[in-house]
Order: sequence, then structure tokens, then C-alpha cells
Amino acid sequence: MSVHPPSDLNDDLPSAKTWLPSIAVILLLVTGGAFAVAGLTVADQPVAVRQLVETVSSLGMDAQIQSLSTSSLHLFRTDTSRASDTAESMLARMGMTDKAAADFMRSNPLVRQGLLGRAGRLLSAETDEDNHLLKLTARWATDSNNHFQRLVIEQNGQGFVVRLETGELKASIKLSGGLIQTSLFAATDDARIPDSIAMQLAEIFSGEIDFHRSLRKGDQFTVIYETLEADGEPLKPGKVLSAEFVNKGKPYQAMWFQESADKPGGYYNLSGQSLRRAYLASPLAFSRVTSGFSMRFHPILQTWRAHLGVDYAAPQGTPVRNVGIGVVESAGVMGGYGNAVVVKHNNGHSTVYAHLSKMLVKRGQSVSQGQTLGLVGATGWATGPHLHFEFRVNGKHQDPLSLARQSETIPVPAHARGRFDIQAKEVAQQLNAPAVAFANTNP
Repeated sequence: MSVHPPSDLNDDLPSAKTWLPSIAVILLLVTGGAFAVAGLTVADQPVAVRQLVETVSSLGMDAQIQSLSTSSLHLFRTDTSRASDTAESMLARMGMTDKAAADFMRSNPLVRQGLLGRAGRLLSAETDEDNHLLKLTARWATDSNNHFQRLVIEQNGQGFVVRLETGELKASIKLSGGLIQTSLFAATDDARIPDSIAMQLAEIFSGEIDFHRSLRKGDQFTVIYETLEADGEPLKPGKVLSAEFVNKGKPYQAMWFQESADKPGGYYNLSGQSLRRAYLASPLAFSRVTSGFSMRFHPILQTWRAHLGVDYAAPQGTPVRNVGIGVVESAGVMGGYGNAVVVKHNNGHSTVYAHLSKMLVKRGQSVSQGQTLGLVGATGWATGPHLHFEFRVNGKHQDPLSLARQSETIPVPAHARGRFDIQAKEVAQQLNAPAVAFANTNP
């Protein structure tokens, strides 16, 4: 059987009784019987319609009004404490006018010590419909990453009572990333990443990337980190769990790995090599203060000094850190270097830190990696505050970043390698997911 369309669209179509069964047969043949058609017959008679009219009485409102009149209304507000807060100003900012509560807060030693004049406390308040305080809770972080403090002020019907409690922090995981346009902190601000996470990111890759000199527009990063919560509210950032930083087109990856609960953890690349190297890539810790500064043109000699060392512009008083374990060979005035510290390392290596405003170590003193040697200044041949840094091998100047990258690393212990590889595979998948999404939105 074949079905042909009418030759003239204006002609009368065949009746539904004629063509509907034919279509049903065709569909059954095409689908092998997996498709069924039912109820295709059109009734000849119109469906009967009846109209019903009924009177509907409204529900009684008296009981509902009575219930509402006897129930109390509780209001909830949140805020953050300020260093300038008094009892009255804190309550007023949260919409409360309660003299009794303010008098209690001002006179109670726990409240005065733990809340008033303290900035950054998370506040949550419960009030009645007249804006009188029923309960005020303040939460704040401690040095512990496991616990927080909770101060509770509560109305018990006879007055106010206060208690100080210790709560357990809960960790949640966040994933974020960004694209470098001007600086790392500008990118992390745009992504709403806390400063402490940005600084951890720079510190993790401090043996691979000099964040003062090597960042380029177009560099990108992905970071997975902990957020520590108090009673379900974010209180403070935790540690970076894994990260990827693409610098000048080259990707660097890191993950946190702890061999066992009784041993300290550390950061490794996904191949199992520790990211803690013998030398740091930069003698200045990365921070908001130094993030906007870069290598400078020598103002007196009118030449780039990169063949002898690296000049870091930084504000007066910026801490200068030792890049590797060693012994102070000299600490004093060295001609055009001004106040300078020279540290002797292993294998004929030595480092020079010049133009210091203050020296904090002495000759013969053993110094650890990251230890503060002095403060940035403008002594010697310097017209402005900056650090002149040199890396020497057997007396010859070398590129500090190249030597930092070449320094040996420690691999994951053999007995923990299996667990590390499983975790590394999961981390690679997590870091790759946002990279794919980023590539799709940034052609």
C-alpha cells in the first residue's frame, strides 16, 4: 500500500476514518511492532457538556486570625564584627534597640574580651518582633585548623546568660581558577579566592616559578582548596589540596600528599617528585606588597644587571629570605652593595643579598631555607629601595631560577607509591575538568 499526498492542497482532505488506519499500519511495519496506535477512531457525535453551578462558602478566618495573634515572630540577621564596635553600635547595625542587652554585653567580661572591639567575628542574631535580642552568636577562628570558638549570648526569660564554647571545624572543598591579566592577586580577587590561598599557590611553586619576574599575561591557574566551616558558615580558608599553574605555556602541577597520619605531608608533582627544592626561586616572599613590583633598570650604572644578578624592586623594610640551607659567610658593608649578606651553601654555591636597610644575621650563623636575613633598603649604590640578589657557583654568577629548578628533589617513598599513584590519577582528572571548560570558553 502507498499513500500519496493530495495533488492540490486546496482540495478536500480524505476523512479521518480513511487515512488514520493507513498511517497506523505503516508505523507498525516500520517499527517492527514496537509502536502501537490506539484510539484513532473519531466519534461521529459531539461530546455532551453539562454546566454545574454551586455555592462555595469561604473558610472561617477567626481561628486563623486568633492563631496568628498568639504566635510570636522571630527575626534572624547576620553580620561581621568590627574593631570599632561597642555594644550599642553592634546591636544597632543588626537592627536591634535593646538597652538591657547592651548593658549586659558591656558589663560581661566574656563579651568584652571575646567580642567587643574584635574584628572579623561572624555574628548571627535572633530577635523578637520588637527588635529585642533573643540570642546572639559570635564565631571566630583560632590557631587550630580543627576547632573554633563560639560565644553565645541568650535571653532565658529572667535576663541574659553567656557561654563560651569550642566547636569543631568542618572542611568543604572548593575548586576555582583564573587568568593572569595584570597580577596574581588581581586574578585571585576576580575569582574570589582568599589571599592566603594565593600566597600558598605562590609558595608551592616557589622552586619552579619566580612570581616576581616570571608571570606573563595569559598565564592561567586552577586550584582546589579547603574552606573550613563553623556551623555550616565559611570561617577561614584551609590548605591547597592540588593546583596547576601554566606559566609561559608550560604547565606545573602539585598535590598535597601525606604518607601517614604520624608523618608530615608535603607537595609533590603528579610524577611523585617533591616540590620542595634545595633552593627557592626568589629571595622575596610573594605578597600583595611585592606582587606589583618587577625587575628594575639599574639607576646608576644605566644597564641591566641580569648577567651578574637580579634586582627586585620592593618597598623599604620588605623581609628578605634565605633561598637555601647554609652558613653566613659575611654580613656587613660591601662597597657599592651597601649592607649585604653572603650565604655559603653546599657544592661551592653561594648567594648574595645586597642594599639591605637592616641585617638580621651574623657571620658564622647557620641559616635555614626561608629564614629572614634582613630587610630591603637602599644602601650602597642604590637610588631607591630594592634588593640585589646574586647566585654564584664557585665564584661565577649563575641564573638563580635555572639553579633552583635544577636542584635535586626527593621522590615519594617506595612503600607509599601505590596509594600516591591512585590519588595522583584522581587529582589529574579534577584539574583537567576546569581546564577543558576554560578552553571552551576562551578560544
